[in-house]
Parts: sequence; structure tokens; C-alpha cells
Amino acid sequence: MLWTDLAHGEFRLGYVDAQGIRTRCLSAGRGDGPPLVFLHGSGGHLEAYQRNILPHAAHLRVFALDMLGHGFTDKPDRDYEIDDYVDHLVAFCDALHLPQILVSGESLGGWVAARLAIRHPERVAKLVLNTAGGLTANAAVMERLRTLSLEAVRNPDRAAVRRRLEWLMHDPRTVTDDLVEMRYLIYAQPGMARAMEHIMCLQLMPVRERNMIPLADLRTIAAPTLVVWTSHDPTGKVEVGETFAREIPGARLVVMDGCGHWPQFEDAPAFNRLHLEFLLDRS
Repeated sequence: MLWTDLAHGEFRLGYVDAQGIRTRCLSAGRGDGPPLVFLHGSGGHLEAYQRNILPHAAHLRVFALDMLGHGFTDKPDRDYEIDDYVDHLVAFCDALHLPQILVSGESLGGWVAARLAIRHPERVAKLVLNTAGGLTANAAVMERLRTLSLEAVRNPDRAAVRRRLEWLMHDPRTVTDDLVEMRYLIYAQPGMARAMEHIMCLQLMPVRERNMIPLADLRTIAAPTLVVWTSHDPTGKVEVGETFAREIPGARLVVMDGCGHWPQFEDAPAFNRLHLEFLLDRS
């Protein structure tokens, strides 16, 4: 059930002014633990990490945010490319006085996290790329994602939202009614249809191609890196994860079985275990 994963713990849900962008953020954890920032995927929102926040907050300061144009964060009327997301993330971290972070991104979030590590290596202590984008431009996958996303916001109804969420999962039964309701509320916001067009610009081939990560750039990443892929990811085969792990110096690849594009949600216990092992140097 949505939010019951957080009901037994302490957290704060509010907004951060990231250089004029009102940014929705959930934070948890206390003390001197290094800050961990979770970044969701295209068309997503911070609830993608509802099953991961408290297990990580027991050890770390945890932040999950709605990225630029997503969720309940502000939606400037312009297309959002990867450097726009990176700039917004840097502004978010500056507003919270986080000079260096552990960063874990799923899909689009992984693409942004990798670009942050390339552009601002001093700001990334450790990097997790979870079914990350940035290396592939599969026209069929791009069109499917764009179609489902725009369909879900142009005439928002719960059935269309459910189809969009089911595309993420290996087992469609993983999609709960509460998760559908949360995303429906986000997608039914005034202006969301226009914002989704800006978000989906990365599913247009010319835009995607100029934002893709050159392999030479991956080789410059200095942060210790964990690559998480899955057995049934709808955006790319395990070979994509293998490429990330091969090109980033010292990176390690873990493949989660029985999951699609949201392993942190689909098999949260396994994800939390391997994720914390890496972040806390337990492996």
C-alpha cells in the first residue's frame, strides 16, 4: 500500500527552493550519515522510492525529490534535456548545503546521475545506475514510452495511468491501486500535459542523440559505481548494463532476476540489501 511503507518511521515532506524552482522533496534520516539522493525516471515522482527510504534512512541522510518538471515540482515551459536536470539537481543540493552526495538514479535518474558524475566529479561520493538511460536510442521503445506517457496525461484516467505503470514492471500485478491513484493525481494537474511534452523530448531521436553519453565520458567517472540491471528490463537488455560496468573504471554490475524497470520497487528487500552493501562498504 502506498505510504504505509513510511508510516512507521520519521520523515519530512516539503519543498525546497532550487534557484527559483519549487522542488518537492522527502527527507529522512538524521545525524552525520552521508547524504543519499534518489532520482526517479521519466514521468515519475519520488514515490518510486517509497519502499527504500526508511531502510536507507537507518544509516544515511536520505533525500528523494520530484525532478524538474515532474511530480509536484515546478514545470517551466521549455523542454528538459539532461543538463537541465543536472543543473536543477546541483541547485537543489546547494540549497540544502550538500556539497557531495551519494546519488542513485533509476532510468532517466541514472542518466542524470551519470552526467552529474561526469560534469561535477567532486560532488559525487558514490554512484548507482539503476536501469539507467543514456546509452541507447531504440526507436520502438522510445515511441512506446512517449505514447503511453502522453496518453496518460492528455485525457487522464486511471486505466491509462495503470497501463503506463504496468509497462515498468515485469509482473503487472506489482502495480497497486494506491500507486495508480498517486500518479493519477500528478498526471491530472493543470499544465501536466504540456509538461509531459517537455519531459518526453528525450524520446525524440534528434534530442536523444545529442544527450547520449559518449563512452569516453563514462571512462572519466571517478566515483565508485554500482550498476543495477534486471532480467526483464523493457528499455534495454543486460548488455546495456554490462557496457556501463565495463566502461566506468572499477564499476560493478548486479543483475536482479524477476524484475523489469523498477527493481527498487519490485524487489525492494533485495535492492535495499545490495544497495546498502555498496553504499556502506559492506560487500
